[in-house]
Amino acid sequence: MSDTHSRRQFAKITAATAAALTFKPFYILHAKPKVDGEVIGHGNHRYKVHQGWGNLDASQFPVNNCHEMVQDSKGRLIMVGDEIKNNILIYDRSGKLLESWGHEFPGGHGLTLWNANGEEFLFISDPNIGKVFKTDLKGKILLTIEHPSKVGAYKEADPFKPTETAIGPDGTIYIADGYGSQWILRYTPKGEFIDKFGGSGDGDAQFSTAHGIAIDYRDKANPTLIVTSRAHNAFKKFTLDGKYLSTIFLPGAFVCRPVFKEDTLYAGVCWSRLRYLNQTPNSGFVTIIDKSNKVISNPGGTKPEYRNGELQIMLQEKPIFMHCHDVCVDNDHNIYVCQWNAKKTYPVKLERV
Repeated sequence: MSDTHSRRQFAKITAATAAALTFKPFYILHAKPKVDGEVIGHGNHRYKVHQGWGNLDASQFPVNNCHEMVQDSKGRLIMVGDEIKNNILIYDRSGKLLESWGHEFPGGHGLTLWNANGEEFLFISDPNIGKVFKTDLKGKILLTIEHPSKVGAYKEADPFKPTETAIGPDGTIYIADGYGSQWILRYTPKGEFIDKFGGSGDGDAQFSTAHGIAIDYRDKANPTLIVTSRAHNAFKKFTLDGKYLSTIFLPGAFVCRPVFKEDTLYAGVCWSRLRYLNQTPNSGFVTIIDKSNKVISNPGGTKPEYRNGELQIMLQEKPIFMHCHDVCVDNDHNIYVCQWNAKKTYPVKLERV
């Protein structure tokens, strides 16, 4: 091959390369991070990641920690956080902001929706100020539950830092004191104290970070109470009047509140035990549990494995999430993930595939 021909060939290749670099296709110019669009999960519960689903203008609608999310009867997705410029952000399912309100909840943490014969209410738990609020869907405060010492249930010096509520079939209000004294407190629908159970400890009926609570209606004739014991890597089952029944052990998973959709239980995992079995920062994922209380999928985490009927340790597999604090599941079984301590990120959508 002559030098002239070689130079021509080199010039052609150089020109073609330059053109390729200059005239990038639209999809390359606007390429998203690799994780966006990735499919995660196991078995029949696999999901496409949409990281930017809930992104808003942070100068107008800032978030600090996206703590929890619920869906109302109109299909709106209601999120609570601890940014008092807008504690509540209300999205439609496309990720568009519909409404925002709330300036009174510096530790806005727990969010429970109660449908009382067609009328819907929210219960907001604030561990920073030690109060639980019942509001309407516009934010009007209808009931406030304060420190249990006011009704003789605690001593004044006992910490009360409520993290979550659940509303029983008869309207009984259950409050999980997950960052405080580890009791589950029961109140009438009017906010009158009934009793408490649990407390801090390693007994079966005790808790270590009673972070979440929910009513389990999967056995419709016999609803029960499921309570998180996060540092135990467990959910604990109780009767509605507080008698211990059993434990769902989830080794490796520091689970947040249980969320039920039909016969399936979903939960955000805030940390897993990546390093020397210690609670490790930025190691969260989502876990999904069937009606027989068997883990069937861990989006972002390792595939669940059972040996001789025993669940093996579960860990974050891909660093998609930092600290999954809650999940909300819509009617198409898509999951919306709220994160704590995650660089002020908005909710992430996991689209069921």
